[in-house]
Amino acid sequence: MTTARTATPSTARAINDRLALGLLLEQGPLTATQLKELTGLSRPTVADLLERLQRSGLVTVVGESGAARRGPNARLYGLVADRAHIAGVDVRTVGVTITVADLTGRTRATAQLPAEPGTPSAALVDDAVRALAEATRRAGADTLHTIAVGAPGLVDPANGELSHTGGLPRWHADLVRALREQLGVPVLLENEVNLAGIAERRLGSARDRDTFVLLWLGHSVGAAAVLDGRLRRGASGGTGEIGFLPVPGTSMLPTATGCDGGFHGLAGSAAVCALAREHGLPAPAADDAPAAEAAVRAALAAGEDGAAFLDVLAERVALGAAAICVVLDPGCVVLGGEVGTAGGTALADRVGRRLAGLSPLRTEVRAGTVSGSAVLGGAVLIALDAVHEDLFGGP
Repeated sequence: MTTARTATPSTARAINDRLALGLLLEQGPLTATQLKELTGLSRPTVADLLERLQRSGLVTVVGESGAARRGPNARLYGLVADRAHIAGVDVRTVGVTITVADLTGRTRATAQLPAEPGTPSAALVDDAVRALAEATRRAGADTLHTIAVGAPGLVDPANGELSHTGGLPRWHADLVRALREQLGVPVLLENEVNLAGIAERRLGSARDRDTFVLLWLGHSVGAAAVLDGRLRRGASGGTGEIGFLPVPGTSMLPTATGCDGGFHGLAGSAAVCALAREHGLPAPAADDAPAAEAAVRAALAAGEDGAAFLDVLAERVALGAAAICVVLDPGCVVLGGEVGTAGGTALADRVGRRLAGLSPLRTEVRAGTVSGSAVLGGAVLIALDAVHEDLFGGP
């Protein structure tokens, strides 16, 4: 027979402190009275925890509440935002984007570094490390607590190393290695689409879903699978590599080293741009993700003249979505990436109707709604999770 264990005073204090810190993080500065009401703790307990948190350097008085009388009850307590800084890094074939944020998640500095064709790998890595160091300085920080990196390819669950599929640049892995070796702080590495899935679940259109799949439609295609609230990566980190999915409509099959014959060849940015031109729509010659996004926006702006393009694009996207749904039965598919986000409900509704004719499983299709870079947003989120767990204590 087992008996329930009573929390020790130190454990109870840690739980109360984390509860208060979470409220200050979510709601901003609060008075002691507001903390008492929100936590249900006694006034002396709230006073004790505020004193502890101020001594630890996590909380400080940031002003007074206009609704309260002047004096101790009017003091507003807030997190010390500069107590720690984190960085999110989005690594793409075309370059690197960086965000440095404080303890509250507020962006303090950003940087963008293009990867010009022909630039040596070592030079790209050195430039990216310098860009991160400069952004950290501009954010007013001496060092970073945690760096989170999103990159295309497989992240090996056993060793956390980045391996590539489909001939992606080697400098991606070299950059992750350099960050870990040169900066001396924890570097979290995650597949870019998985990070976008995290962002959509916590900030975007999947906030009400514990189970869903993010279908990424950008330069290439990919998927992030969140099942029962957990991101699923697979035995080798390859869950969601649907660019290699064999589908009808391509001229060949994919191979272990190339996905042109798979779903990528049907719904990647180059294929989307080619489809747009076939329908008389403008599509920039770069054939990259911004070009495909521009083509989709042009179709939406064209009204009925762009409808045929959107219909065919939706048919293509539904093929990949159907394969995912009949295996995972997620109940919800979110269209992300530059193409999915640009298509909005017009594309999502079309994919949903086509999907209903391909799969017997009822599946809602939604457009992604995370503003800005969902990959970078997800990187910032997991880096913040790490710093909050360290400074605030475990759940």
